[in-house]
Amino acid sequence: MITVVETWYLAPEAARNAAKVMKEIDDIVGPIAHAHPGWCGHARFLQALNDPMRVSILYPWRSIEDHEHLTAQEEPHLERIFEEHCTQRRSFQYYTELPHP
Repeated sequence: MITVVETWYLAPEAARNAAKVMKEIDDIVGPIAHAHPGWCGHARFLQALNDPMRVSILYPWRSIEDHEHLTAQEEPHLERIFEEHCTQRRSFQYYTELPHP
């Protein structure tokens, strides 16, 4: 299992209504993600205090390959969101959890 950090780069108006915009995004991609075999649990949404235009979504996923398969399925459904609410496309970082020392 991996942890995905998906970062969204919102336009200023969207950042002021980030919870609403992220709900709209979740309504679009949530059903796709939950039906995917790589799904391992629910996401957390975090808006950066030092840069409110940046919102990160953290969630567990089965593998990088499964996640890449998922994002290919999501992309066509998100074009309007990118155009209306974002300054650039989302980005992804992948993490593995280290054992607690």
